[in-house]
Amino acid sequence: MTFNYLNLVGNAELIKQLNYAMIYRLIVQQAPLSRIQLAEISQLAPASITKITRQLIKKKLIKEVDAQQSTGGRPAVSIEAKYKQYQAIAVQLSRSHITVELFNLGAKCLVSKRYPLTNFTEQQVQDYLIALIEGFIQENSKKIKSLVAISIVLPGLIDSVNGIVRYTPHIQVKEWALADVLQKQFNVSIFVGNDIQSLALAESYFGSTQNVDDSILIRVHRGVGSGVIVNQQLLTNHNQSACEVGHIQVDALGERCHCGNFGCLENRVVNKAIEHRAKQMIEQGYISRLTAEQCNINHICQYANQGDELAIKLVKDAGENLGRAVAIMVNIFNPQRIVLAGEIIKSPEILLNAVNSALNAQSLEGLRKNLTITCSQLDDKSAIGAFALVQQALFNGSLLMALLEDNL
Repeated sequence: MTFNYLNLVGNAELIKQLNYAMIYRLIVQQAPLSRIQLAEISQLAPASITKITRQLIKKKLIKEVDAQQSTGGRPAVSIEAKYKQYQAIAVQLSRSHITVELFNLGAKCLVSKRYPLTNFTEQQVQDYLIALIEGFIQENSKKIKSLVAISIVLPGLIDSVNGIVRYTPHIQVKEWALADVLQKQFNVSIFVGNDIQSLALAESYFGSTQNVDDSILIRVHRGVGSGVIVNQQLLTNHNQSACEVGHIQVDALGERCHCGNFGCLENRVVNKAIEHRAKQMIEQGYISRLTAEQCNINHICQYANQGDELAIKLVKDAGENLGRAVAIMVNIFNPQRIVLAGEIIKSPEILLNAVNSALNAQSLEGLRKNLTITCSQLDDKSAIGAFALVQQALFNGSLLMALLEDNL
């Protein structure tokens, strides 16, 4: 769910939500903290801190732990988050399979299952998805104390505010109101989002961009997707999309892309394009340990790491093209960190050197001065991006208030 502060009206309920969300987020990210420390950091009155923490403790979202060392007077009691009471189901719906995972609120994956996806009409996928989730809940009932949310991510144009899938490349959809369907079926909070944007959010919460405000994730796989984080918030627009980096032109004389343009980034760096180029060069007589039958992206990265000249050239070319697009994004957004994801990062040293070389040649020095580029440490094939939407709803207070208002 997008949380647009510009559209909010400052009523009492909103102020309550924001205050609870701020205290919960501080506890999650900086614990252990005492109530006195929470009051100092948040600038809320001690009485407000006491009220908020009492409610969070009552709902088993936080807990008191050992008292801090006394500096005179009664020692302060520390508080930290409590994660075991509530669970969320996170789903990644990809082109060929559906990954369903059970998380506690501490982002710990308790169960992970993968199922094949073979039908591609809206109704078929919807029925299949509901059946999978129902079976998953039944199968893992002993591990689910209180299911509070189901979150789903998939590629395409996703209206995360209204929970509507407007377009996805592998399923025939027409304004698919997925959130409403699932909410009626399971009666819990439902979140729906774009897979790559959600992965960028996951990097911000759990990955290599936790300690920066502004970051960009770029994932290379079948296509090239990106997610932009500004001031720790996922950047989206009126259309719930932003930064279609895959169709930045990196070669004016390149091949025509399916979008109609020539020389798009996708045509140069996706797995299929690199593998196709490898076969062509092998057939042209390039000497390599790669063969026409054995030159998928994993083999290419493996042999590049082992010093194979053709494999190195393929990874380097992809990195340089990726670097040209990265330079444009750096000039526009001036991020503190850029994270690369996808199979191509299995050859990290060669890739990052090539990206940085192109970046240094084509971006403003002042904007890349404090920039770091790294490879993702998260599993981009897991459903961690879907769980990041749950974390976002806890941190902006929308899901948090739903839990506090629940009488169970």
